[in-house]
Amino acid sequence: MPVRITALTDPEETSSSRRLAWLASDADGSPVGSASLRLFTQDGQRHLAELDVQVHPAERRKQIGTRLLAAAVAAAREDGRRSVIAQAQDGSPGLGFLTAGGFRTALTLTYARLDLAEADLPALTALAGAPHSGYRLTAWDGTVPDELADTYVVSRRAMDDMPMGAVDYGTVIWDLDRIRAAAAAVETRGESLHTVAAIDRSSAAIVGFTELVVPAGGTGDALHYGTAVLPEHRGHGLARWMKAAAILAARESHPQLGGLLTDTADNNPYMRRVNDTLGYLPTHVAYECQLDL
Repeated sequence: MPVRITALTDPEETSSSRRLAWLASDADGSPVGSASLRLFTQDGQRHLAELDVQVHPAERRKQIGTRLLAAAVAAAREDGRRSVIAQAQDGSPGLGFLTAGGFRTALTLTYARLDLAEADLPALTALAGAPHSGYRLTAWDGTVPDELADTYVVSRRAMDDMPMGAVDYGTVIWDLDRIRAAAAAVETRGESLHTVAAIDRSSAAIVGFTELVVPAGGTGDALHYGTAVLPEHRGHGLARWMKAAAILAARESHPQLGGLLTDTADNNPYMRRVNDTLGYLPTHVAYECQLDL
């Protein structure tokens, strides 16, 4: 049965990317698959595109995914991209599909979950309440308060050396506009962004942060975004301290939450140890795969 591939364009360009999309439909016009290509638009990442291909299980092995992939890769080349990345779970059909399409494994990620009903609250309370000489914690919901904005922007460079394996990820350049846009995007989706930050008492500057996004309604599982500490302030247990405080705050503010989700690169053993200490348990492994154009 012939399949039609229709190119679509997402009209909502964000401050950091724009999207292209393709819909695969059968002779009756019923959708059987889709692909989306995120084209990063900010300095430091204009070489990169992120791909997602989905085909209905009943329609697989009919070259639909191959045609969608070809359309997306051609568009990435036409736009001058040098790398396309996509993620697939270990053991999934998607991993074999990407490998057959020329992608290579560039980063291994371990996903983990903290079941809030099973969390060791006394241990977390002790971790969050333990003093850290020369530092204090602060927290906020939504976008960063104006009085903390300047040093929070500076602290974002703590993500610059985040272990990314062999992924050609480039450099994410954070400024206040981008930080506010990210917070606004979370709010627009009906979700809540909660940030805990570590402050150096001597300079009153933010030197580390952890972010947690809670789904609308405060039910289900919340998702950790970035957690990072500036290089010159590492080795003091700040990441574990901040995450413990974030866990307790999430449980108190959203008692219907089921758990917290996180992912960590396998070449980031420090953050793996932090998550293990806090009680996160691995759920699955996924791979960032990359196609070099």
